[in-house]
Amino acid sequence: MEIPDEKNCLDLLKKVGCSDNVISHCQTVSILAVKIAERAHANVELVRAGALLHDIGRSKSHGIDHAVKGARLAKDLGLSISIINIIERHIGAGLSQDDAVRFHLPKKDYRPQTLEEKIVCHADSLIGNTRRRTIEEKIEKVLLENEKEYALKLIRLHKELSDICGVDLNHI
Repeated sequence: MEIPDEKNCLDLLKKVGCSDNVISHCQTVSILAVKIAERAHANVELVRAGALLHDIGRSKSHGIDHAVKGARLAKDLGLSISIINIIERHIGAGLSQDDAVRFHLPKKDYRPQTLEEKIVCHADSLIGNTRRRTIEEKIEKVLLENEKEYALKLIRLHKELSDICGVDLNHI
């Protein structure tokens, strides 16, 4: 399947039963992700579609397994492997196989590999519901939950993408 446009993505989210709140969140993530993708010279259409669909699995679960369920759903819908990977790899700033086991997910590497996967993953981290957060706000929240490794992954991904964009992502 080709990369679906924004209308088709929104139709898919509604078709599978995503709530209005999830759809609003996905739209907000997409706006930020597209801005980052443009600065990073990434595939903007793929980033837009991946960001809009990244939480499609929330129609089935609101746990961390929503990424796995979403990837399975995307595959069943005939979406491209590029979009499926964005959906599956957007959680936790990237989860290793050991992390996956710790979170009771299928043993697999869920770390974003491509630039587009990294952009959607990080844009999602910077959006709380529909509110934009700075990386510092997100790190503070994560550290309050005693997730130091997650905080370090967020910092690394933020720096990598900021370097690629030539500007701190807080200012995009």
